[in-house]
Amino acid sequence: MREVVERSRSGAPAVGEAVRDRFSSDEVFQRIIAAADEEVTSGSRELFFSGLAAGLAITITFMLYASLTAATDSHPILSVLLYPLGFIYIIIGGYQLYTENTLPPVALTLERLASVPTLLRHWLIVLAGNFTGGAIGALVLSYGGVFSGDTVAAATYISSSGFDVPFWPLFFKAAMAGLIVAGVVWVGFASTDSFTRLAVVYLAFLAIPLGNLYHVVVSFTEVLYLIFAESLGQYSGAVGLYDGLVGFVLPVLLGNTLGGIVLVTLVNYFQTSEERLEEARFEGMSRRLTVPEWVFGRAAGRSYVPILDATEAALFAGEGYRVMVPITNPRTDGPIVELAARLASSHEEGVVHIVHVVQTPERMSLSSGDAGRRIADVSAEGMRNLRSTAAAHDVEVSTSTVVSHHSFGEVFNMARRTRPDAVLMGWGDDQLWSAARAERPIDELTNQLPCDFLILNEHELDTSRILIPTSGGPDSALSAEVAKVLAETAGAEVSLLHVVDGAEDRSRGEAFLAAWAEKHGLSDAELVVDDGGDVEAGIARAAADKTLVIIGATEKGLLSRLVSNSLHLDVINDVDASVLLTERPSSRSLRERLFGSGRRATDLSRGVEREPGRSEGADVRSSGGRRGDDANGGADDGTGGGPAPGTGDGPAPGTGGGPAPGNGRDDAGDELSDERPNHDDAYVVDHENADEEASADRDDDGDGR
Repeated sequence: MREVVERSRSGAPAVGEAVRDRFSSDEVFQRIIAAADEEVTSGSRELFFSGLAAGLAITITFMLYASLTAATDSHPILSVLLYPLGFIYIIIGGYQLYTENTLPPVALTLERLASVPTLLRHWLIVLAGNFTGGAIGALVLSYGGVFSGDTVAAATYISSSGFDVPFWPLFFKAAMAGLIVAGVVWVGFASTDSFTRLAVVYLAFLAIPLGNLYHVVVSFTEVLYLIFAESLGQYSGAVGLYDGLVGFVLPVLLGNTLGGIVLVTLVNYFQTSEERLEEARFEGMSRRLTVPEWVFGRAAGRSYVPILDATEAALFAGEGYRVMVPITNPRTDGPIVELAARLASSHEEGVVHIVHVVQTPERMSLSSGDAGRRIADVSAEGMRNLRSTAAAHDVEVSTSTVVSHHSFGEVFNMARRTRPDAVLMGWGDDQLWSAARAERPIDELTNQLPCDFLILNEHELDTSRILIPTSGGPDSALSAEVAKVLAETAGAEVSLLHVVDGAEDRSRGEAFLAAWAEKHGLSDAELVVDDGGDVEAGIARAAADKTLVIIGATEKGLLSRLVSNSLHLDVINDVDASVLLTERPSSRSLRERLFGSGRRATDLSRGVEREPGRSEGADVRSSGGRRGDDANGGADDGTGGGPAPGTGDGPAPGTGGGPAPGNGRDDAGDELSDERPNHDDAYVVDHENADEEASADRDDDGDGR
């Protein structure tokens, strides 16, 4: 990732390297973005304790400032000579200080590589760590008896001096301090040697006491010291915690933030060129978050942007049509893998990527990789039968294991990183948080799906008699593609259903259904028009003798679904057949995601024309390209969505975590050739050697390709 992000045409080196004497502003920005990506995607525990260490280091600054003030009889220069020492500790030690984080994470957010909520989360954790460290330091300095005699008087004098400054002068003094700290960060990344970096840090932070400026973490430490000193009878002033935080610390916090963001980050950002990250981009790919994702989402850095992960991107580069199959139990998920193999087999270079997602307790650490490696060993052995199931349909098979604390979210992370054409996964009975959509509600509002999603609710899967309810929505085209593949590979009989409001609309419904069937290559399908007006009842009647119902995701908005009935959920309960939910990536606006009506297409004369560019998906029948090459990738004409009005909440598909496989040996005996720990708190292993051995065994038996 660093090689991709940091190196430009002129050869900007990685962080810590030095080749040339001076970097351009674009190169400095690249280095900052690389460091920010690593920081923002760090875990909460790592961020907090790094912030805690920074808060303790700030205590050193306060201690030396007070000690030298007492020793030099308050000399204006000699008393501050060691003030920068705590900040030097922080810079060299790589600790997280809030005022330093007004540049790198903000730069990442300005580039729309991290969302605003992610930035705020980062700030909150770091600030909490800084304040905790400062509080511990103030407690030790006061109750530990570190200060005595004249040093106590000097410490209380320094700490109380800020209370006499009015709000606005205090705010602008803090803004100047924020400018200095953020400027130090920029210059630090622009420096080519350690001596220059150290000199800049020392001189810049020396300017804070010399200019009578204020730093928020130092100020917080001083306020708590005054409160502790007052309780010990060492200070006679009346300082309350509320007055200290609101009247002193808050304006300093706001000033530091404004000074760092406006006076440094924005100015330096806009002095860079439009090609500031051009070398980090891949042709034809967009790495930026959408506006809803940027404003409301939780994505950041490599957790969202798959092209930053060169290892995984290269692993799957150049493959044909690839179906990713997340599973939770290798012993019971054979039907899902078989269905994926049938879909992939319609392509000359079809690939089934089986991903065993194992959810682990939060208390289990994945940082070392030992626990994840043991689970992956057993998982590799447990997927032997699944490899054979997929390979029987003449497709290539690859397998991976993902060990994560958050199994459902990791499915989407894996899809974003590896970029399959489609994801086929099981429907989690215990995960009923959305209304017939592939995502959780918050993700539905903020994210776009990375590819086509197929969600199977399996009842002894039988694909012989298929029903597709359709109203011309954007996802029903994907349903048609799946049905056509199953008709060709498994001899499935396909029926199409369209529900109209009454007998007077039957002829119009028949015309619509015939046009839709011809457009999607299902002219031989049975056409059924139900004039009962009740979509749910119509589907239940038509599905009475069917074995599989393929239904598109609802296009109704999240809030609209809260006040309507649960169509998709009831369909799951009312039919005896298996149900396959299909959803294609869509660029619905935030208003549509919240309030969309999901109305059916009513202009039946022209079929279901769809706007190119409104959404993108892979044609599961075409071997001619990846996602986005199909003209059917757009949404419909805005009049409807989903095979039915989508009138309510339905069960969200999910992997459900699932137990670690227990049907294999403790040691699979296969070398796990590609291990990538710590992708967003997950441990990822690709079983390349095991897959190759299984393929070789099939070829030796004459069953291979």
